[in-house]
Amino acid sequence: MNPTEFIMRLTKPAVESQRKSGVPASITIAQAALESAWGESGLAKAGNNLFGIKADSRWRGETLTMNTREFIKGQWLVVPAKWRKYGSWQASIDDHAAFLRGNPRYRPCFLCQTTEAFARALLTAGYASDPGYADKLINMIDKYQLAMLDTPSEAA
Repeated sequence: MNPTEFIMRLTKPAVESQRKSGVPASITIAQAALESAWGESGLAKAGNNLFGIKADSRWRGETLTMNTREFIKGQWLVVPAKWRKYGSWQASIDDHAAFLRGNPRYRPCFLCQTTEAFARALLTAGYASDPGYADKLINMIDKYQLAMLDTPSEAA
């Protein structure tokens, strides 16, 4: 799937997710694109997991085990991981929002006034091990003009 098709497919669910959860639509789409290689990754295809959310002990749904690259002690390593598996991309988007909203370490993200700050707060909170993760999200949001999908927060 090319980037334009991917963005079009995710726009409506991401905007709806933002309305319900406060996660900016631009962040949802950029994370999904980055984490799933525009929907083409093995994890996205086998498990409808667009966000690389792992299955920890609290997860009660289906899982699958696949290798991942993690930045550990200054180097990239390939390690096996257990991932959440979803019935659809919509379920993945809904769970992504619930995952961010329900996890206390991501609370600072929702205090951010800009998508750039939200992306940096995600990295600070430990969403990804890649030290360049926030910059990658921000560059993708800029390149594809995803910020225009964001709506001002009603909680402001």
